Amino acid sequence: MSLDEHRYALTVTWTGNLGEGTASYRGYSRDHDVEIPGLPVLGGSADPSFRGDRTRFNPEQLLLAALAQCHMLSFLHVAVKHGVVVSAYEDHAEGLMRTNRDGSGQFESVTLKPRVTVAAPAAVELEELHAEANRLCFIARSVNFPVLHEPSTVFEYSD
Repeated sequence: MSLDEHRYALTVTWTGNLGEGTASYRGYSRDHDVEIPGLPVLGGSADPSFRGDRTRFNPEQLLLAALAQCHMLSFLHVAVKHGVVVSAYEDHAEGLMRTNRDGSGQFESVTLKPRVTVAAPAAVELEELHAEANRLCFIARSVNFPVLHEPSTVFEYSD
């Protein structure tokens, strides 16, 4: 049972009408703006393989980013809870999406590759912290494909 509800809202506005609307598949741009009050406008498009603009973010990249961000924030929370001091965190996340003959598609998996720098060896295995963070991550809990982890740890010793 959920104790709290959190609602999120934004506006997506298509900006790609080149004068003829969607009269033909090649006759319009996939460009759009994502607007959230108080934040800079995010320029979106389709993936370049789907006639999108490579200088704008696409939904597939943003899904991957949301998973990586959510895991990082969950991991940092879990680290504090277990007394692990994190001094740096970087993730080189990858996603695999497949398209189907009918034009549909879906993500098959996402692999997060966080490289975490901690102050000293921790009393708890950091892979256990990644597993706990994955269980807590709102986005990972919401997708229907596996979110895998290949973490690495760097220990930072002070003299």
